[in-house]
Amino acid sequence: MRRTPPRRLLAAALLVASVLAPMSMTPATAVHAGGVDRHDKVECPPGGLGPELTARLDKTIEDVRRQAGIPGAVVGLWMPGKGSYVRATGVADTATRRPMTTDMFVRIGSETKTFTVTALLKLVDDRKIRLDDPISAYIDGVPNGDRITLRHLAEMRSGLFPYSADAGFEHDLMSDPSRTFTPQELLAYGFKHKNTFAPGKQFQYSNSNLILLGLVIEKVSGHRLADFIDRRVLRPAHLRHTLFPTGAEFPEPHPRGYTDQTLSGEVADSTDWNPSWAWAAGAMISDLHDLRRWAKIVATGTLVSPEAQAERLKMLPTGFPGTSYGLGIFETGGWIGHNGSIPGYETVTVYLPAQKATLVLMLNTDISSQGQEPSSPLARAITEIVTPNNVYDRPVPPR
Repeated sequence: MRRTPPRRLLAAALLVASVLAPMSMTPATAVHAGGVDRHDKVECPPGGLGPELTARLDKTIEDVRRQAGIPGAVVGLWMPGKGSYVRATGVADTATRRPMTTDMFVRIGSETKTFTVTALLKLVDDRKIRLDDPISAYIDGVPNGDRITLRHLAEMRSGLFPYSADAGFEHDLMSDPSRTFTPQELLAYGFKHKNTFAPGKQFQYSNSNLILLGLVIEKVSGHRLADFIDRRVLRPAHLRHTLFPTGAEFPEPHPRGYTDQTLSGEVADSTDWNPSWAWAAGAMISDLHDLRRWAKIVATGTLVSPEAQAERLKMLPTGFPGTSYGLGIFETGGWIGHNGSIPGYETVTVYLPAQKATLVLMLNTDISSQGQEPSSPLARAITEIVTPNNVYDRPVPPR
């Protein structure tokens, strides 16, 4: 029996497994540039990026998609003053061959972290918490909790063992992907292990950090995390197609999701798996239009004070060349934002301040190709064409 490495669950930059079996994919579906956003006035000239650049992108995206075994992908690229590019390619359902379309909802995995940390920063602005408060002031029982601050948690420097890397958790989730986990149950898997380093000493991507921040938000605000994010983040941002599910609910239309994160290592349809196990670290759902809007909001700090945004963007080295991490947000090649990976789905939502450009990717698989999560080579190939001086390049950490 081949076991999938548990650390792949909601990893920021690591997916090591087999690729999907080769499939016959449908050709790219063109969508008229300029009519894709339901909220914003289009900032890009009509007509897209021009026939030559559009043709290059079409070919490159299709080549990467086929090479990486990606069933379906949606790409949105907006470059003010130059144009825009929006395409859906491949299939949303490998059984029916239903094509991928740009109006679909997807599970956004770790992009949820940008919403959770924004909610946290709202409480900082409200003067109800401070980033340098110890987690022990809010939550009991956290190993070394009197030395681990909220800042350490948000910047992935707490040293807490990632619960999603626990073998028992992996077995329990994969044995019954429909089950509901509580935040306390999730943390218990991680707290069985010793902390991996002293707080602040290094970077380690750990979903345990965000589960704790979710609990802090609930305790301080007096509201469920989903309700607080809806009221203080989603509504002010006018994100009408973004939600924090309470279970396996999934608005239509959405693509089927395909993963090999199973006990046997065989490919499975994970569309209706319950994302409660990811909660504040990765349970949310969104669509292309909202993610486009959110990319600029989170990178420029529209919803929080300038002081809070400055704290969020204090990027620190991750140990992986070309990538730094702030408070629930990363920078790579000048692009600021986050990616998401949850069984069956991957996303990238990033903003390039130098050109005020936005890139959003939505995929219906998380199965790795040549040691990389499938969204990474796609984002890299696109940015190599459109922003050669700012290439999105998330390296693969050593195993």
